[in-house]
Amino acid sequence: MADYDYDLFVIGAGSGGVRAARLTALGGKKVAVAEEYRVGGTCVIRGCVPKKFMVMASEVSHALEIAEGYGWSFDNARFDWPTFLEAKDVEIARLSGIYAANLGKAGVELVHGRAVLKDAHTVEIVGKNQTFTAEKILIATGGRPWKPESLEGIEHAITSEEAFHLPELPKRILIAGGGYIAVEFAGIFAGLGVETTLIYRGPNILRGFDDDVRAHLAGEIEKRGIKVVLGCQHEKIEKTATGLVNHLENGMKLETDVVMFATGRIPHVKDLGLEAAGVELNDEGAIKVDPWSKTTADNIWAIGDVTDRMNLTPVAIREAVAFHQTVYRDNPQHFDYEAVATAVFSQPPVGIVGLTESEARRSCSAGVDVYLTRFRPMKYAFTGSEERVLMKLVVDAESQRVVGVHIVGPDSPEMIQLAAIAVKAGLTKAQWDATCAVHPTMAEELVTMREKQSGATSAG
Repeated sequence: MADYDYDLFVIGAGSGGVRAARLTALGGKKVAVAEEYRVGGTCVIRGCVPKKFMVMASEVSHALEIAEGYGWSFDNARFDWPTFLEAKDVEIARLSGIYAANLGKAGVELVHGRAVLKDAHTVEIVGKNQTFTAEKILIATGGRPWKPESLEGIEHAITSEEAFHLPELPKRILIAGGGYIAVEFAGIFAGLGVETTLIYRGPNILRGFDDDVRAHLAGEIEKRGIKVVLGCQHEKIEKTATGLVNHLENGMKLETDVVMFATGRIPHVKDLGLEAAGVELNDEGAIKVDPWSKTTADNIWAIGDVTDRMNLTPVAIREAVAFHQTVYRDNPQHFDYEAVATAVFSQPPVGIVGLTESEARRSCSAGVDVYLTRFRPMKYAFTGSEERVLMKLVVDAESQRVVGVHIVGPDSPEMIQLAAIAVKAGLTKAQWDATCAVHPTMAEELVTMREKQSGATSAG
């Protein structure tokens, strides 16, 4: 066997790459991981973790409104953006340090720099005159935000990555996009007192989600003061002395201080040297892999967002574990992508697991039963708020398995994690019904819905 510098070289120190590197090193192999930015990757540094801190900061304004209905009063309550940014950055640095320390404890060598493939067994650290060889290579470089570079004035726009480090909080912002990142940041900025407009070229936000969820959330976020413009996109962005003028296709002109594009993410494969190593891309520009995360090169694997299978941090971690078991434990595994729960930290938030109603109608040959409820949560009883919770169960009419759960409302991300266990286990509606409710809670509605939606059962 050839003499290599490492048994495994990992490109990318995000959640997936770090997990794979640590497990392999703890198993006695010689491992290195290269990271061009900061250890922790998208989730820890410029994704879900800092975003969740921003969500929690922005939710305080709504909590203060609710508190007044319960008899509380607040004088001179205000939000200071620089104070928040400093606290957020300190915590992110702490978490990144923990990731780096855990790599060291496992015996992984951390290489700071951008690694590119020179051939199937060789990587070069750009600008450092360093090359390393490895028996096996794992690519875990994640994804990056996409912007329409051909749009006139796009150089004036930011993405989610810059939103975490704005020098000052804008008074007005326009967010282009209708996916979860766009919806989440719209809630963040609106909650922090920014005049917020969300534009999306499609007929409704959250494409791919259940239609009832999409319609319900669109109405609810408008109640939080977000202006939603659908079926529309930019013609150009014009910088003026007083701000950025957004020229839209429907003829509208909106002046804002910041324009943020949240129009999707793409695999981070640019200039990675994939062709030199024999690694092919699929038609969508992601690294092509088999069910065991192996690329078209015999000794190279890829996991996480760079493969564009299911772009969630916990999924990347599970793919890393499956890679380690397959390659180093002689225990072939691949991740099961069915019934993976996810959350949108919009305001109000969304939690989903399983099939949408339309997906279920296509896959359930005997049709589906749908149970749906909308109600004002007890939390808002004293406030006069018109906000409503949506809960929906999608049931296979033949097997009576609950195949989809969809929640829009406070604490839905927490509820969906437990609902996912039941869906993954294949429990039936009768078993849900046999579960005693916890009262008074919102979650009790999940086990007390008895009335099918009129005309719900229908064959594919």
